[in-house]
Amino acid sequence: MKILLNQVTVFRKGTAEKLSVLVEDGRIVSLSKEAPTLSDARVIELKNGSLFPGFVDVHVHLREPGFSYKETIATGTRAAAHGGFTAVCPMPNLKPVPDSLAHLRPQLEAIARDSVIHTYPYGAITVGEQGETLAALEEMAPHVVAFSDDGKGVQDPEKMKQAMRRAKALGKLIVAHCEDESLIQGGYIHDGAYAKAHGHRGNPSASEWKQVERDLALVQETGCAYHVCHVSTKESVELIRSAKREGLDVTCETAPHYLVFHDGMLQEDGRFKMNPPIRGEEDRQALIAGILDGTVDMIATDHAPHSAEEKAGGLEKSLNGIVGLETAFPVLYTELVRPGVLTLAQLIDLMHTNPAKRFGIGAPLEEGATADFTVFDLDAEETIQPEHFLSMGKSSPFAGRSVFGTCLLTICGGKIAWQAEGGASR
Repeated sequence: MKILLNQVTVFRKGTAEKLSVLVEDGRIVSLSKEAPTLSDARVIELKNGSLFPGFVDVHVHLREPGFSYKETIATGTRAAAHGGFTAVCPMPNLKPVPDSLAHLRPQLEAIARDSVIHTYPYGAITVGEQGETLAALEEMAPHVVAFSDDGKGVQDPEKMKQAMRRAKALGKLIVAHCEDESLIQGGYIHDGAYAKAHGHRGNPSASEWKQVERDLALVQETGCAYHVCHVSTKESVELIRSAKREGLDVTCETAPHYLVFHDGMLQEDGRFKMNPPIRGEEDRQALIAGILDGTVDMIATDHAPHSAEEKAGGLEKSLNGIVGLETAFPVLYTELVRPGVLTLAQLIDLMHTNPAKRFGIGAPLEEGATADFTVFDLDAEETIQPEHFLSMGKSSPFAGRSVFGTCLLTICGGKIAWQAEGGASR
């Protein structure tokens, strides 16, 4: 089927231009200033549409297999398409944990059956994500995007060194959840002023940055390609900045909630509980500075849905994790681009170009490329209402906020993965 988008504003390579986009057989056939006359195309008219390359999220939790009461491949990838994403990488804290090809197969089968966008799973670093025995990295390597034990930090430095050496030999990234469990001591929100004022047990920043520091020393020793998940502390930013100056093969991500909130904005509600926790204002500012100087390479959502009951225990007793696929772009556009903290081109790099390049996934916005793109109305203002999410998870710290940027359409592999109701087509 041919699809023609008439006269949308196309953002690519730092420029914006009114173009007509023709898609056929899964690829972008033309990007032209004049609208072609076609009798056999589905024509989509998107007034005030801004077209971007499909966003790439290298850190999501889709919960299937094992926890489908929280989310499924079907619901999670539809939520991603609703948020403008055409590629996601689901983490391996599943049941069974994908620590061998046999344990990976149920996830691969669910992806093949139900995913509406490109979905590239991780393989676990250790068996059962228990940190004791290395997983079957070699047999999983052709089928996974990278290796991670996300949800847990690998506590044994020797085990992490072995994993780095094997990942390097396989040409795969180690993607690390950095958390020194010996330093947490029961803490569940940031060890800052809010925790002290409200009688909560604090999780110190050192629980993250001390393991970042350890791993960077191992990267220097092994030469492994290494990526740090959900960076939240100013110390981690500085360590990664220094490592890059030394020429280490290191990248990192942060998440929208760490860029918008600080711990003084916490509420006594499970929708503000995640791991790592929302930290202090100095940390938030350091993350923004890290984005601006290139230390922080990309933004990932860490989309982590739970049931309503699992998020009903306030800050202390709720499970860690919030949803974010459907709010990431509007929130970041509203909070960072519209006030002038970032340019729109920088945000596209953080959500598409940089993760696509580092992880070897995603498609550029150019003729002949796979048709993976999304269209937003940047002037449309709406209130974030979790009850309207396509995700089964509804817990979001952004609930009730007014944001600009409504997703009108997402095309993945030349097929419509999401289209807003009332979108004009003929």
